[in-house]
Amino acid sequence: VEDLLEFLGDSPMVAHNAGFDFSFLNGELALCGRPHCGPERMIDTLGIARVKHPGAKHTLDALCSRYGVDLSQRTLHGALLDAQLLAQVYVELTGGRQINLGLAVDTPVMRETPAEHSTRVHVRPARLFAASEAELARHAAFLSGMEEPLWAMTASG
Repeated sequence: VEDLLEFLGDSPMVAHNAGFDFSFLNGELALCGRPHCGPERMIDTLGIARVKHPGAKHTLDALCSRYGVDLSQRTLHGALLDAQLLAQVYVELTGGRQINLGLAVDTPVMRETPAEHSTRVHVRPARLFAASEAELARHAAFLSGMEEPLWAMTASG
């Protein structure tokens, strides 16, 4: 956890459907007793795409196709490749690849902050509590009524 937090620093984080990713990240941080990452650090490319292209498909594949990002290496879902693809899509969503060097005096330089791209996602703190004795008993009764559960087959074979 310490290595991850050091790597992230105070940087904004770009994610496609960021609320989903942040809920997992913040849940794990809560389990480790660490403060959650607030929505001000979240840049949600799904939210940006929905605003920029209403009515269109907003999957990562669809956005890659829209912006001409090469998908030939994507035979399976992989986090590293998806992150690389999303980085290219994010560049396109926020103005595209730089056409010139922007050295002309009258060339306006536009920079946007993560807060301008974020969609407001309420991040709830993780609720950590143990199952009650009654819930555990009901669960055990439910499991005992199952015939040939999958986990029993894989554990023995």
